[in-house]
Amino acid sequence: MSILDLIPAPLRPWAIALVLLSIAGAGATGSWVIQDWRYGNALAEQARQSADVAKVAAEAMVGALVIEQDKRLALEGRLKVNDESHYRKLSDAQKAQQHLSDRLATADLRLSVLIDADSASGCDVSKATGTGGVDHAAVRARLDPAHAQRIVAITDEGDRGMIALQACQAYVREIRR
Repeated sequence: MSILDLIPAPLRPWAIALVLLSIAGAGATGSWVIQDWRYGNALAEQARQSADVAKVAAEAMVGALVIEQDKRLALEGRLKVNDESHYRKLSDAQKAQQHLSDRLATADLRLSVLIDADSASGCDVSKATGTGGVDHAAVRARLDPAHAQRIVAITDEGDRGMIALQACQAYVREIRR
């Protein structure tokens, strides 16, 4: 006796169809599971490759940022040295101007100007009688101390302007490098 004999005759085609559908369903389910596993592995591999590419790109970006930061720090260091040099020159120029102003104010130093010998013939300014001069006893006129102070202040502003200009030029040269 076979299994088919146990099934009543009118239900046999249905039973056979049900068995065949069960076998086909099991095969489809098995292939579905296998495809899911293979597709999952392929997606995992693709995600890993994408992560590797992103990691390489991020490392390259970090490397570029580190290089740029090193350049910026080096530039800041050079600019700091330039600023210190500029400040030192400006401070020295101010000290020299103050020293000159103090000497003018205490009458330790008198500013004078050379007068053309032809134009000085009608002037009653006496010739300098010192032996240590380089003008060979040229006719000189002393400046009023207040005028001398103004001249020193004007030249001091010019000196400060030149020092500031040199500092600006050095700054631009450093930036261009």
